[in-house]
Amino acid sequence: MQTMVVSGYRSFELGVFQEKDPKIKVIKKVLKTTIQQYIEEGLEWILIGGNLGVEVWAGQVVVELQKEYPELKLGIIFPFEEFGNNWNETNQQVLTELKTQANYVNAVSHYPYQHPGQLKNHSHFLLTHAGGLILVYDDEYPGKTQFLLKEAQGYAIENAFIIHQVTMDDLQNTFFEDAKCKIY
Repeated sequence: MQTMVVSGYRSFELGVFQEKDPKIKVIKKVLKTTIQQYIEEGLEWILIGGNLGVEVWAGQVVVELQKEYPELKLGIIFPFEEFGNNWNETNQQVLTELKTQANYVNAVSHYPYQHPGQLKNHSHFLLTHAGGLILVYDDEYPGKTQFLLKEAQGYAIENAFIIHQVTMDDLQNTFFEDAKCKIY
């Protein structure tokens, strides 16, 4: 598998509102370990949609991993043009910095947000241009990512597609003591 999508909870869904929140360290550690496993199996590209939370943190992890694995590439594929323009200045700055470090940046729709169909088209595009999905998401704690998971599960029925789901228990069991924080 050469390309994987990474997605998961938005930062607000996890109650993360500051860059120094220890939950971010835990999630980044899990993402780093997971991505490294796939790199060893031939992973070359990580695609994200640019959402604040797991997707941005995954992008930051990829940038960090590129020092050790220069063959690893980061693609940011936004659902629509002007994505993130309504965020506060700090969040826009984080996204801008990540965009400058990415190997590829584009949008599925070349129009600003107009309708929910743009989001569905975005999910479909990401799934059909990857061999798998790393998803930080737990069915017991619903969030916006449930829509991507359901679409990925349907897609995986008819296609060779891996869904690597990281649950809250996975995060808690592996890193609770190390991070001294509760994930949810």
